[in-house]
Amino acid sequence: MLLAQTPSPTADDAAHAPAPTAQGMAGDAASPAAISRLSQVLAAGKNRSLKTRRKSLDLLKAALSAIRQNDFEGGAEHALAVLRTDKTNGLAWHLLAICQEKVNRFGPALHAYEAALKLLPEQTDIAHDLGRLAQRLGYLAIAEKLLVKFLAANPGHIEATNNLACVMRDQQRYADAIETLRPMLQIEPESAVLWNTLGTVLNDQGRLNEALTFFEEALRLNPDFAKARYNRANVRRPLGDIAGALEDLEAALPGAEGAYEVAMMNMARALMLMGEGTLPDGFEAYEVRFNPYLPDALRVAVPAPRWLPAEQDIRGRRLLIVGEQGIADELVFANCLNDVIEAVGPEGQVFIAVETRMVDLFQRSFPAAIVGGHKAVRLEGRLTRYVPFIEKLSADEAPEFWFPMGSLMAVYRPSVAAFPKHDGYIRPDPERVSHWKGELEKLGPGLKVGLHWKSLVMSGSRAAVFASGFQRWEPVLRTPGCVMINLQCGDVADDLAAAEAAGATVWTPPINLKDDLEDVAALSVACDLVIGPGIAGTNIAASCGARTWLVAAPDDWHLMKTDGYVFYPATKVFVRGAVDGWPAVIDEMRAALDRAVAEGWNAA
Repeated sequence: MLLAQTPSPTADDAAHAPAPTAQGMAGDAASPAAISRLSQVLAAGKNRSLKTRRKSLDLLKAALSAIRQNDFEGGAEHALAVLRTDKTNGLAWHLLAICQEKVNRFGPALHAYEAALKLLPEQTDIAHDLGRLAQRLGYLAIAEKLLVKFLAANPGHIEATNNLACVMRDQQRYADAIETLRPMLQIEPESAVLWNTLGTVLNDQGRLNEALTFFEEALRLNPDFAKARYNRANVRRPLGDIAGALEDLEAALPGAEGAYEVAMMNMARALMLMGEGTLPDGFEAYEVRFNPYLPDALRVAVPAPRWLPAEQDIRGRRLLIVGEQGIADELVFANCLNDVIEAVGPEGQVFIAVETRMVDLFQRSFPAAIVGGHKAVRLEGRLTRYVPFIEKLSADEAPEFWFPMGSLMAVYRPSVAAFPKHDGYIRPDPERVSHWKGELEKLGPGLKVGLHWKSLVMSGSRAAVFASGFQRWEPVLRTPGCVMINLQCGDVADDLAAAEAAGATVWTPPINLKDDLEDVAALSVACDLVIGPGIAGTNIAASCGARTWLVAAPDDWHLMKTDGYVFYPATKVFVRGAVDGWPAVIDEMRAALDRAVAEGWNAA
């Protein structure tokens, strides 16, 4: 069963993700052509229940009619009416699946597609529809099997071949994706869909100039192809064509196919607006992250209404602030927590729900608040966040309202100038800081440099943004006068062994770098410097006030057209070039490290 394979509900580095992954999936289970095929199935009487149940036939016709009119709730009701009397009606299951998918009930849609496929194995369109939905929800291995099944019965099918390449791309099997597309492009060189998907494969690899060429070819063939125009926007921005990117995005939105594409494009637009420092419009547009048509949209399940800042004075009230997505995100948006605590005042109470590993850090940093952990689960493919620590409170103690942590930005940071200067707002345990300073002294003289080099989440275009290949860091690792400290969580044994073989020693502290965040924070502050891409670990360092150098992508929205991270004003930013930018930025960082050693930072 598909639902048994639930993707991980969180990503530690979600805040620093690039724009939504360029899309290339083709086809629509409720398109006129698809519904016409289902009408033919109905007319041919291929479903055995149709021959004996006139009422079922009428209901199925009504369901098809409703789908044609985009009345998916009505279509679902008609299909369910058939299934109440005949659960073996495969066509009813298929129609129900289409309707459930269209109204964003992904769990029931998956179940209905599976039932339809089991009952109507000869109807290979069901496998194609189910494969598309599985890909959208991240069930990539299952999506691939379904698409291969469909193609076995329908060789040379453009949409299915295209979608199989998309699934391979999403598994980072880029060579396989290109080889799947190549023969089809030789047969169908006028297919804008195929050129667009080839562009998405190259985009995910960071080959932006090549991706741009293929998106433009797709648009030459079909100037109204909204998906290709959206994808071109996401490439033009990191290449420096901001005006062109925004123009493409605005032009793509009217042609978006369905609520999912509208939400996806609006998310990209929000990131661009924030990146341009267009505030508070950008932060207000970023509310699209809660749109249920986005697969990773968060639903917060708490027994309180959402606070309406424009209508409700929060002074003296009880307010729950709920952290979002992952560690990096929560640290970035913690920028506003002191503001909201002050707004509530001592006569009220602020509750803060964050990633469990950071509860003690946040409680120490915001002592006037009550801090606890949140939990997230996927229910029927949707991410739902709970806040267990408030559930035991009495009615006169529990929060009266809740509010997303990221949404505080629109309230308290209406302009770039509204971001305060600070030396860190997260406070590590001073005793642990002293302990780690002592441990670092045992390593001998030299600038103690905490090192991160990759994200734990390497799906899609994140790999090009957050990973550089550990061997590329060799110039940094060999900096004379530096002692490298491994702060990178995850399995990095091979990377460290390669460094050792190359003559560069990296010391690894005896802690769990993924879960012992109190020690990670304290060790970061104890180091003379922490460097790496904008992931959870570097955000911990920067938010704690540790001297931090971040490698940023040229379109990282946190820059907001400034020369630094507005959230962490003391942090130095090294902006990586959009194309093959890692070698140059590593060389720049090495030169800066040489200067730091010469200036005797570790003696300060």
